[in-house]
Amino acid sequence: MRVISLCVDGIDAAREAGLYEWLNTQDADVICLQDMRKPEPDLAWEPEYQVDGYFGYFFDSPSGDYSGVGIYTRQQPKAIMTGFGFASGIDMDGRYIQADFDGISVGSLLAPSASLEAQSQEEKIQFFDDLQAHLTKVTRKRREYIICGNWQQIHRDYDVQNFEKNQEESGALPYERKWMTQLFNDIGYVDAFRRANKDRDAYTWWPAGKVGEGDGWRTDLQVISESLSSAVEYGVIYTAKVFGSHAPLVVDYDIELF
Repeated sequence: MRVISLCVDGIDAAREAGLYEWLNTQDADVICLQDMRKPEPDLAWEPEYQVDGYFGYFFDSPSGDYSGVGIYTRQQPKAIMTGFGFASGIDMDGRYIQADFDGISVGSLLAPSASLEAQSQEEKIQFFDDLQAHLTKVTRKRREYIICGNWQQIHRDYDVQNFEKNQEESGALPYERKWMTQLFNDIGYVDAFRRANKDRDAYTWWPAGKVGEGDGWRTDLQVISESLSSAVEYGVIYTAKVFGSHAPLVVDYDIELF
């Protein structure tokens, strides 16, 4: 099973850069997109947002601004879930969509960034506190998870170029890196890319606005249930073609959805 994840910086800009033509050549089973910045009805019904041979599902933001997620699946899922159900409601701003298959769920996640005027660091902290409680709870279910997306924070200091310069920026703060360590060491999840690729000089996001420009960050992850770690066969960050400030993350798993 091939899963592709990409934060698109607005689906129209990515489409004009050739995203859909590229996706149609990748033979992916599931495609997870974030930061769509487009109303759900347009994405669901307009032909320019379709991927040939796939079912498409979307969850937009009521504000219509910097959020919105989507997921394309080759096989029709058993169910689609939007949001996590947080009491704070912060997850309902086009932050998460999940496709459920037999025994496995694949989600597309866009975490708050705290780098935009409308999103504070306090809101981001609340989101990740709620997310930690949710992920801890679902580990007890008889279900495996692949959660793809822009997590808006790094794990290790080498996940950002020039850590000394960026360590006080949102996304590289000590408690954000500690949160990721708890996710992988205590709660029971795995960074799928790191199972297949140990290259430290690997980044998925360039805040300067275009892949390869300025300092790179590895904020885009496929976080998987620990039980899936042995199923990871291949992982790559694709930079040969540029669709925006993020690069696609491609991971192959030894998994059959049906």
